[in-house]
Amino acid sequence: MNPRIERLIGREFENDFDAFLIVDETNVRYLTGFTGDSTWLVVDRAGNATMLSDGRYEAQLSDECGELSQVIRPPGQMLAELLAEFIADSKLHSIAFEASHVHVSTMRTWSEAMPDVDWVETAGVVEQLRQIKDADELGTIRRAIDIAQRAYRSVTAKLSPEMTEIDLYYDLEATMRSLGAEGVSFHPIVGAEPSGALPHYRPRKVHLGDCRTLLIDWGAKVDGYCSDLTRTLSRLGSKSPTSARFETAYQAVLDSQNAAIERIVDGVEAVEVDRAAREVLKNAGLGEAFRHGLGHGFGLQIHEDPRMGPSSKTKLRSGMVVTVEPGVYFENEFGIRIEDDILVTDTGYELLSDLPKGLDDCPLVM
Repeated sequence: MNPRIERLIGREFENDFDAFLIVDETNVRYLTGFTGDSTWLVVDRAGNATMLSDGRYEAQLSDECGELSQVIRPPGQMLAELLAEFIADSKLHSIAFEASHVHVSTMRTWSEAMPDVDWVETAGVVEQLRQIKDADELGTIRRAIDIAQRAYRSVTAKLSPEMTEIDLYYDLEATMRSLGAEGVSFHPIVGAEPSGALPHYRPRKVHLGDCRTLLIDWGAKVDGYCSDLTRTLSRLGSKSPTSARFETAYQAVLDSQNAAIERIVDGVEAVEVDRAAREVLKNAGLGEAFRHGLGHGFGLQIHEDPRMGPSSKTKLRSGMVVTVEPGVYFENEFGIRIEDDILVTDTGYELLSDLPKGLDDCPLVM
């Protein structure tokens, strides 16, 4: 049996329902390996897994998850109608479903088409399974990180004053693709000097020119899996009135990140890791300048559980992969963020990304 579906059965079928219906595309992909869309997965108590899809994907289903049964709807039939037929034929009466991924209108359609079915709401079931990465996932994530880092080294080695933020964005994406990525994990953030103070800034046609700081937040996607890194470059000379302030803030962010990473171990409360970072910045007088959570899990999506922030209520577990990305932001001046990718292990952590990040390691050279 597919080991991920086996984990789902072992975790969920202690509850009293006949089958589990998975409709979220990312969760279907995680459980089956299928990379298409418009396809639902039904898993019953006995472990029988069936893909409900249409003729466009018949060959792809056989190629990507041929061990699973498939039921193909004919042209003109809606997927909900196929589901109703399948449930009736399979004599299923109680169906658990992903409530957070089902629209009210869809639920209404199901209830009308299948009035005798007892619908059981669930939330985050597959997402919780996805938090712990298996060996295949970790291998792919390592490749995504490696490509992202190689692209960064290539692109930053050829910066020029004539280059714009958007030019750097496009160069990063093109380089990652040339190295084997299928694309970017998210729209890269390239913020020159004051733009770096906007945590979710979108790069524009702003020439790098005489900018003294440059924040780059980027990631590669490989076989569906993401990476997520940030570095802040600078060329503030000793005569710059901003230099001492930037250097002090940069060191505080770096110390904050290191303090948080050192707290990571199997079983630690995520809020404790966040608190360790915040304490360093608070003691440096920069507590108010850190305005977001410390980090997040990632995998098939760039933002997954667990989340690390002041209100986190989860524990980190061995096999989780998270970012640690403290940052401080000074409006109309500059922003500083340092982000690395971390694997939680039984005995502590493994730093998956290894780009240098000291102040002297990140010069802005053009």
